[in-house]
Amino acid sequence: MTVGELVFLVGAGLLAGVVNALAGGGTLISFPALVAFGYPGVTASVTNAVALWPGYLGGVVGYRAELRGQRRRVTALSAATVAGSVAGCSLLLLTPGRLFDSLVPWLVTFASLALLAQPWLKNRFGGAAGQPPSRLVYAGVFLGGCYGAYFNGGMGVLLLAVLGMFLHDDLHRVNAVRAALSLVVSTVSVVAFALFGPVEWQAVAVVAPASLAGGFLGTRVARLMPPNVLRGVVVTFGLGVAAVLALR
Repeated sequence: MTVGELVFLVGAGLLAGVVNALAGGGTLISFPALVAFGYPGVTASVTNAVALWPGYLGGVVGYRAELRGQRRRVTALSAATVAGSVAGCSLLLLTPGRLFDSLVPWLVTFASLALLAQPWLKNRFGGAAGQPPSRLVYAGVFLGGCYGAYFNGGMGVLLLAVLGMFLHDDLHRVNAVRAALSLVVSTVSVVAFALFGPVEWQAVAVVAPASLAGGFLGTRVARLMPPNVLRGVVVTFGLGVAAVLALR
């Protein structure tokens, strides 16, 4: 690996970690970088999933203040997320991905528009403030886990849209739950792909530390944004992700 290639991968990992902590979708930075580096699609995908795990961990550590008092909520939602992640990993490893790839831009677009309409959707489907969240949130995070394990791009946008519909809380606290569930999806993916996927560990050794640093940086940036600004940034980025996926 030349110095130029090393700098290229470090930069991709750092930026992917920032974006994942801020909104989700860092895969749309690191995955094309690995493809450009010469890895085949499936190899790049599983290598990317393993390499970005430290970035998700950094995001959760960075959100530790917002996660206080939410342990029961995160634990309950994690169970459904794990089940969805196992299903998504199985789909990636056992089936061709052409049909699912064709649906990805539409899924990310839906998630972005759902987040944009989050206040209305919360009033329509979420019930009154103070009530427990609808059981539909568990179906939503199951699907988010399945999607995220199969193709990580835009996972954070999808999870945040689902959580925002049904959790009556400050958006920053909801985003912290999104970060925790993203870590759950990533952890399941790392175990599955490390055991059964064609991971390129040399690339992981370069991208992983950079994504960890990016995760810490991204949470600092997100915390400074008002909720409406954060929602706008996530929606804008999500629609951009959908456009990139459609072109790809």
